[in-house]
Amino acid sequence: MDIKKTGLILSGGGARAAYQVGVLKAIHKILPKGHYNPFDIISGTSAGAINGVALASYAENYRLGIKHLERIWMHFSCDQIYRTDFWGMSRSLARLTRSLIVGRRYKNDPVSLLDNGPLRDLLGDVIKFDNIQSAIDNGALHAIAVNCSGLESGESVSFFQGHYSITNWERQRRVGLRSRITLDHLMASSAIPMIFPAVKIHREFFADGAVRQLAPLSPALHLGAEKIMVIGVSGIAHKRKERPTSHSYPSPAKVMGHMLNAAFLDSMETDVERLRRINRTIEKIPEAVRVKQGMELRHVELLEINPSRSLDELAGQHAAEIPRALKLAIGGSGNAGQNGAGVLSYLLFSHGFCNALIELGYNDAMERTDEIRAFFSDHFHD
Repeated sequence: MDIKKTGLILSGGGARAAYQVGVLKAIHKILPKGHYNPFDIISGTSAGAINGVALASYAENYRLGIKHLERIWMHFSCDQIYRTDFWGMSRSLARLTRSLIVGRRYKNDPVSLLDNGPLRDLLGDVIKFDNIQSAIDNGALHAIAVNCSGLESGESVSFFQGHYSITNWERQRRVGLRSRITLDHLMASSAIPMIFPAVKIHREFFADGAVRQLAPLSPALHLGAEKIMVIGVSGIAHKRKERPTSHSYPSPAKVMGHMLNAAFLDSMETDVERLRRINRTIEKIPEAVRVKQGMELRHVELLEINPSRSLDELAGQHAAEIPRALKLAIGGSGNAGQNGAGVLSYLLFSHGFCNALIELGYNDAMERTDEIRAFFSDHFHD
């Protein structure tokens, strides 16, 4: 039986990406025992890129990679991601305020709410980037892509490392560039604008890959994926619900959470809906007609897994875990719960919240065991 190249799409979402770890853990439990990597192609954005590169670095021993990834997220604390002390946060706030009012003192001064230097140190210690090329050379991995957003060009750039047969691509507002994936690519992909500092790669500064990412599924398809698994972080919050009545002006945290949802969630949902619509259209056109007309469209099998509950609500239940300095920075203690739960779900890298997300991801995936087994049916053949 031919095994189609399987692509894994890991969307961005800050702390929400812990949910992906739970799903991946369940997939490992559901699939047949072994050390092989079930994902030929991995495309990650923002925190999803961190998970993706970590997996790629363990592509030759997937079981160990999942355990390593789970261990990292289960022991996370906010101070491992960004400086949470009053001095560090006050300095970042002062620099941001000065830049907005009177301009930057130096042209390379970073402009951000938080200093994510601790994250750079952590990733440098736990991810073995050299293992990625080894996995590609040995056939355990076909390609890995890290998606970033160019602040000057306005383009969505997919930096990829993969099989020699893969070539660069260029589409409207999005390009793919062969690169040796480094720590800078990860820091750039996860640099939420105005919250974390942008990173210069070659000649341009890059920020979070979710910004202006028009087609999140596209990089995996360009890299050769024939079927795709998407692990999102939107939860049930994206489903249409009754519009509430506003009794007061939205807090800064509420506005920030809304903007983050627009950047991280909307484009993924739209692209998944587009792929499903294309698949339905293809099913109605006989293959002979498609060939005769030179239609390049092809059916791409899709499995999407999203949280079964609102991650904003889950973050609100863990609001007490937010560092005091950050609580003040996003608008005071009154915004840390209900009004600020949206932004909290992106920035709350706390032990309790991350573990709750991992558990939710694991349970959601196990509930869909039959679908996962069907998606990976070529891995179960005798």
